[in-house]
Amino acid sequence: MGFTRYVALGDSFTEGVGDADPTRPNGLRGWADRVAEQLARHDEGFAYANLAIRGRLLDAVIAEQLEPAVAMNPDLVTIYAGGNDLMRPGLDVDALVDRYDTAIGKLAATGATVVVFTAYDTGWAPVFRKLRGRIAIYNELVREVADRHGVMVLDYWRLKGFDDYRMWDTDRLHMSSLGHTRMAAEVLDLLGVDHDITRVELEAAAELSRREQRRQNAEWARTFLAPWVMRRIRGVSSGDGITPRWPQPVSAAELLAL
Repeated sequence: MGFTRYVALGDSFTEGVGDADPTRPNGLRGWADRVAEQLARHDEGFAYANLAIRGRLLDAVIAEQLEPAVAMNPDLVTIYAGGNDLMRPGLDVDALVDRYDTAIGKLAATGATVVVFTAYDTGWAPVFRKLRGRIAIYNELVREVADRHGVMVLDYWRLKGFDDYRMWDTDRLHMSSLGHTRMAAEVLDLLGVDHDITRVELEAAAELSRREQRRQNAEWARTFLAPWVMRRIRGVSSGDGITPRWPQPVSAAELLAL
């Protein structure tokens, strides 16, 4: 399958947080850039935009990114939104996905190939496993949305091998470079696009002593959890002041020159 214009929408997952690259906008690369690079190799007329911004709730993704994406006349769109909402107390999941459904309908109506994502199964992660039931409901509703509009689903919930901390950045919330690379391969495989991304087969991780586990947990709480809680209390977002990485389509030549 060939694509000539790809637009990526969403939050930190699509922006590429966790996959650092100081040579790129916002200092990130991410799975969407990796997908775009592979697509660019198939067509010198290819163009790519990434409108995602970290910390964005679903309503902000829709309000800020949907119409600009449609205006770019893409033939491929990926969108992941709602993950930040799932961590908020008092969430009405049905109402959230109703709004998501409307947005997906607008994207599907363009005739573009649209890829949506389920959320990841957090059952193995000590802090985030409390959200597992809510995430499972969200995922089933997202699958229904995809069926209704005839769009593709990258079922993150069912992917194996992400229950390894090496697939995650030090904040334990965003994928590491390994995770982003694997996700790019999964997206390209779903689309049926040939690529040269190699999945890394990780050897079994070394067992940590309880003392080392406590040390790492304390460091995580200090460097990520505490600042995250303070942002919630103050009503600010990690994405405040951040702009989209590729707000206007960049060419295949520009991408491949990076």
